[in-house]
Amino acid sequence: MSIDRKMAWRNIWRNPRRSILTICAIVFACTLLIFMLSLQFGSYDTMIDFTVRIHTGYLQIQAKDYQKDREIRHVVPKPGKVGDVLADIPEVESFTYRANAFALVSSAERTYGVLVIGIVPEREAHVSTLESMIRQGEYLTPEDGTGALVGKMLADNLKVGVGDELVVLGQGRDGSVAATVLNVRGIFASGQEDFDRSSIHMPLSTFQDVFSMRGAVHEVVIMGRSLDNLAAVKHDVYEQVRDLANHHSLVVLDWKELMPGLYQGIQMDLVSGFIFYLFLIVVVAFSILNTFLMAILERTKEFGVMMAMGTTPGRLIRVLLMESMSMTLIGIGAGIVCGILLTGYFQVHGITFPDAGEILQKFGIPDRIYPQLSWLSITIGPAAVFVITFFTALYPALKVRRLRPVEALGHA
Repeated sequence: MSIDRKMAWRNIWRNPRRSILTICAIVFACTLLIFMLSLQFGSYDTMIDFTVRIHTGYLQIQAKDYQKDREIRHVVPKPGKVGDVLADIPEVESFTYRANAFALVSSAERTYGVLVIGIVPEREAHVSTLESMIRQGEYLTPEDGTGALVGKMLADNLKVGVGDELVVLGQGRDGSVAATVLNVRGIFASGQEDFDRSSIHMPLSTFQDVFSMRGAVHEVVIMGRSLDNLAAVKHDVYEQVRDLANHHSLVVLDWKELMPGLYQGIQMDLVSGFIFYLFLIVVVAFSILNTFLMAILERTKEFGVMMAMGTTPGRLIRVLLMESMSMTLIGIGAGIVCGILLTGYFQVHGITFPDAGEILQKFGIPDRIYPQLSWLSITIGPAAVFVITFFTALYPALKVRRLRPVEALGHA
């Protein structure tokens, strides 16, 4: 076997230019695959984290049918008991309570239908990025009983600014008329037009009084420490609130269930990315195929001499596969090193997209994205290259089985 390895190694460098070009193609493919997969996974994590901190949190506890029809009567009746349970779960980083209602909001000049969100200001600051999105005025404080935060586009449409009054008119949980006057405390901009155009925030205590909630909420919003162990955190949360869930028909939903459109968009992007990567690997595979078809054609007479001296076709196939796999492994090893170094640099410094900043914000993506190295992004690309190049090299190697020593010896 050692003789076969030496022979394979010697044959690789019989035409060094061709071998080096083939290895470089594999290095390039592996480097690009590692970087692009890491960039994809990093952009997904950034997009998810950016979006859930505006809207949903990682997890939510809701009434069973609330996510489907958003009826004000589907509530979590005793949020304090749920909060007591969540406070004892180590994986839960923070949580807050929210209540939602659709209502008409009027300024001195205009009226719009909006989503009114009741929040606990001090808790909300630890769960969402709402406080950091304030562009004019100030964030709500516990003392702001009639304060409101208004989306920038909604404020422009209503023609209101900080300090102006808004009249809210809706329907309470018990069917009564819900009406109040709020003062614009701050104006926020999330970068997501639909959200900025159609929502206002007010203190939860005021919301509960105005909409006759009787202490209930619609959402208990939970942030975990990481997306990586979200399934385990969801399981732990459900196990801890299971008795309450059975009694009050509560469910625990993760961000995939709360934002199915975002999850499906990520899946579609991942599939389209894999199709592109497959084409890249096929191009590399054809490079390998060309290298070894040429090697067999050039060495047909040599193979004829070896077979005439008693070398079996199986041994020749083994030597040829050693040649191809040696070049592949060299290329994959160098590609992994280059891919890790390249991705590691941008993982620290990030990649900015200054010209596409506004477009990215519409999709919930900041203008600086950090690739995320992981075992999956490091291994999946090189593994695919190895498998495909192996089968690509197998085809020309098996052609040796059809050689006849007499014909091969007469090959020019």
